[in-house]
Amino acid sequence: MIYVNDLRKEFKKAVKEPGLKGSIKALFKPKNEIVTAVDGISFHVPKGEILGFIGPNGAGKSTVIKMLTGILTPTSGTCEINGYIPQKDRQKYVKEIGVVFGQRTQLWWDLALRETYLVLKEIYNVPDDEFKKRMAFLNEVLELDEFITSPVRTLSLGQRMRADIAASLLHNPKVLFLDEPTIGLDVVVKENIRNAIKKINAEEGTTVILTTHDLADIELLCNRIVMIDKGKKVFDGQISELKHEFGNMRELVFELSKADDLKKLNYLEDLSLNADDLQLENKNMTVSVRFNSNNVPVEKMLSYTLSKVHVKDINLKDADIEEIIRRLYRQEVSIDEV
Repeated sequence: MIYVNDLRKEFKKAVKEPGLKGSIKALFKPKNEIVTAVDGISFHVPKGEILGFIGPNGAGKSTVIKMLTGILTPTSGTCEINGYIPQKDRQKYVKEIGVVFGQRTQLWWDLALRETYLVLKEIYNVPDDEFKKRMAFLNEVLELDEFITSPVRTLSLGQRMRADIAASLLHNPKVLFLDEPTIGLDVVVKENIRNAIKKINAEEGTTVILTTHDLADIELLCNRIVMIDKGKKVFDGQISELKHEFGNMRELVFELSKADDLKKLNYLEDLSLNADDLQLENKNMTVSVRFNSNNVPVEKMLSYTLSKVHVKDINLKDADIEEIIRRLYRQEVSIDEV
C-alpha cells in the first residue's frame, strides 16, 4: 500500500551575520546553508494498518507527511502510495487519500456543515447514490446528525474535528492521514474520536497514518509505530516489541507512614546504583521511585524498601510507552540498538 524508500528532504536556509553590516552583506552576497529535515527514511505500510508516526517537535514528521500527501517534493528517494507517486500523479492521487490536520480545517466557516459536504461532493465527483451511502455511514460512526445543519463557525472543537474527519472520508479514500486528531479535546471526545477511527479502519479497511503527541492515541489505536528523531528513523516495530526491548524501567509508588522514614532510604549507595538507574520523587508522603530493573531486580527493590520504611500502601507499575519513548529521546537507549 505505502512504500517509502530512502526519503530525503533538504531546505536552503539563509545565513546572515549580525548587525547592519551583516544585513547589507546578506542583501548583495547572500549565503545559504543546507538543512536536512528528513534523512533517508524508509518504511512500508500494508493495507488496512493503523501506523503511529511519532517524534519530538522538529523531528521531521510533518515534512514526511507533506511529502507523502504530495505537498512537498523529496530531494531524493521515493514514495509510492496505492500505486501512485504523489508528486507525479497528483490529480488522481488526491482522490485516494484523506487528510486531517488538527490545527486546520478544510470546512467552509460560514456554510452549514451539510452544505459544506455538498460542495465537497461536487469537488470529488461523488455520485448521488454513493454520497447518500457515505453520509449514512459517517453519520452512524461520527454522530453528525446533532450538528449537521449548524454553520461550521458555531461548532465546538470536538464537533469540528468529527466534521473534518467526515469531510476527509467523504470520497472513500484508501489512505487517511491524521495529524494530531485529538489535540485540545476533552477525555470523552477523545474516546469518541478514537472509537470512530477504529471502526472506520475495521469496517472500511482504510489504511491510517497517525501522528500525535498524545501517547494514549498510540497505545489505543496502533500496534506498530515508526519513530523518528532529527530526520532519521530510530525505531520501526510493534509497540509490544518496544516495551519488551526497552521497557526495563519500573515505577514503585508507596505511601509512607512517617515523613522521617524517607531519610532512611539511600537507594544509590545501598544498592550500588548510578543516577541514570534511579529517579526518586516525594510529594505529600507519597514516594515514587523509577528504577532500572535490569540493574536491580524488582524483588530486591521491594525487599530493600520494606526493610527500611513502614508503608501504608504500595504499588508497582510497568514502564508505559511514554517513559520508554522519553528514554529513547534522551538517548538512554542507544539508537544503534534499535
